[in-house]
Amino acid sequence: MISHIVLELAREPGHPFGDPGHAYHLYLPLLPDGLIDAEGWRRSRSLCRVRRLRKNRVETVGRILHGPGGHWIFDYPDGELDDEAGFRLERERFVPGEYVSIREDDDRYHTFQVVSIKPL
Repeated sequence: MISHIVLELAREPGHPFGDPGHAYHLYLPLLPDGLIDAEGWRRSRSLCRVRRLRKNRVETVGRILHGPGGHWIFDYPDGELDDEAGFRLERERFVPGEYVSIREDDDRYHTFQVVSIKPL
């Protein structure tokens, strides 16, 4: 089963209250403990997507790839393979209130809070 996971930028310099307008919507299968289900991803990879939302920019949609060493990569249609990558997402639990880090296109890691998870 695919889950719709919403991540919003957490508090950081320049964003003292976080920023719900800087977000990711992930569509991934999860295990009962909140870890990404890699086997479920293999069976349904065509359904696994990422939507990147940022204020004053066009929404970007891409694929979620399972890269070398078990790393998860957000691949956008501009031709670069590893446009963005999660930091140890293979070990992170996607549970509301938890935090995950993503290396964005500015080549810096930013922390995002899991704000919701809904089965599709």
